Amino acid sequence: MYHEHPLRILRYSAKNIWLLIFPLLRGVRTIRLDADRFYQWVRGAWFDIAVIGIIIIFGYVRWHFSGIELTDSGIVRWEGITAKIKTTIPYESVSSVTIERPVYLMPLRAVKFSCDTSAGMYRSADMQVMVNRKFCEDFLSRVPDVNQKNKLQDVPETTPLSVLLFSLFFSSGLSGTVYIATFFMKGGDIARDIINISLDRITQTTEKLTDKLLIHIPSVAIFVGVFFIVAWLLSFVVNFLRYAGFEVDVDENCLKIFCGLVNRREYRITPAHINYTDLRQNLIMKFAGAVAVNVSCAGYGSAKNHLPVLLPVKKEENLGNALEKIGVFSGVHNDFRPKSNGWWQYIWQPFVASLLVFPLHMLIKRFVPEFSELSFFFAVMLEIPLVWLTAVKLTAFFTSGISVYDDKIMVRCSRMTGFHTVVAERRKLVKFEIQQPIFQKIGCKCSVVMWFGGEERSHFKVKALRVEDVKKISRMLGYETAGRI
Repeated sequence: MYHEHPLRILRYSAKNIWLLIFPLLRGVRTIRLDADRFYQWVRGAWFDIAVIGIIIIFGYVRWHFSGIELTDSGIVRWEGITAKIKTTIPYESVSSVTIERPVYLMPLRAVKFSCDTSAGMYRSADMQVMVNRKFCEDFLSRVPDVNQKNKLQDVPETTPLSVLLFSLFFSSGLSGTVYIATFFMKGGDIARDIINISLDRITQTTEKLTDKLLIHIPSVAIFVGVFFIVAWLLSFVVNFLRYAGFEVDVDENCLKIFCGLVNRREYRITPAHINYTDLRQNLIMKFAGAVAVNVSCAGYGSAKNHLPVLLPVKKEENLGNALEKIGVFSGVHNDFRPKSNGWWQYIWQPFVASLLVFPLHMLIKRFVPEFSELSFFFAVMLEIPLVWLTAVKLTAFFTSGISVYDDKIMVRCSRMTGFHTVVAERRKLVKFEIQQPIFQKIGCKCSVVMWFGGEERSHFKVKALRVEDVKKISRMLGYETAGRI
């Protein structure tokens, strides 16, 4: 039997922090300090100490009446004084185990431990405790580990460069931040000159607007540019520290991942509990032939701002065949692709929106001239991501598709500005949905949405497929709904 690390006493004590209201109320009386009142406060300090002591005692009692036990069949945790709550997780039901060793806890020999199953709430660990290293060693000896003799060979090696590129591409707001920072920080040089040349070609009636606009570019530009650069750099540094030292070991029974510099993490994942693998790309990675391999498994990547990465950025042609046993495939061609005249279904939303941006600006300029400068600024800022998104969706039209082979399903599609190549076993498909809006019905096309199992609602959509192809896919997967299209 184990108790949590004594540091958890402070966590349990924090739940009774409301008791500090009594020392606070007593201290309010001494806001207007004078000698007599200060002396009275000092004499009554025992009351404040007593309240703090009670809070710590409550925390200690809760800690004392909670514990963890490792049985032959599973891990058992209980807590509560008057009403006992007991949680049992069989070892064979564990999808993933996470062990965190933050630098600040190392001197105290404390470890953050969590394990998760395919049940439970979305992005919430089924069991999360702070324990000592001995408990972790005992638990890990009872769950599958990578057998060094039988581990998969030729697994692509993770290099510092791949981690650096992964942090670069998947830091939040990369594309928008780089563009805005370049646009504004160069406002006094490149941007100012370009705008000056462009505005000089407009009639003389806009000369006043030109002068006002150019005056405001440097000050506003530098502030906004610096803000976005600092925000992105912070995200980049955090991601790099989070995934630095990335290592992968895998065999048929266990997938083990190490990563992190300041907070070293160890993950144990059961391959049988993986819902699907996902080769992620953005537009730049798509043209460069690079991918980041993710896996969907309960508990892995569920923490805030964490990605369930299996391999950081690698060339798709260098993935090899070593990881095919856990569903990482590359080089498989689409059996079913969008119909040749279905390109409009992919690009119409961002394309139409991009066409409306500047006409809307002109209307604002005509009827509300005092907001014309601000309107022009937002029009330019909005037009760039819309054009980018149009390019992404056009690329998605040429690359999307579905393949069904052996017991596997492969779906290639796009979400927002990202591309996904998802591979899953047929038994992981929990919902097969066919959509046929009126515009696709006219062209004998329809969309397919595939939902896969897991704690989160994961679905992937391929649009503008031929009706005949959808019927074939439906029959291959054992569904009969396509006959009603």
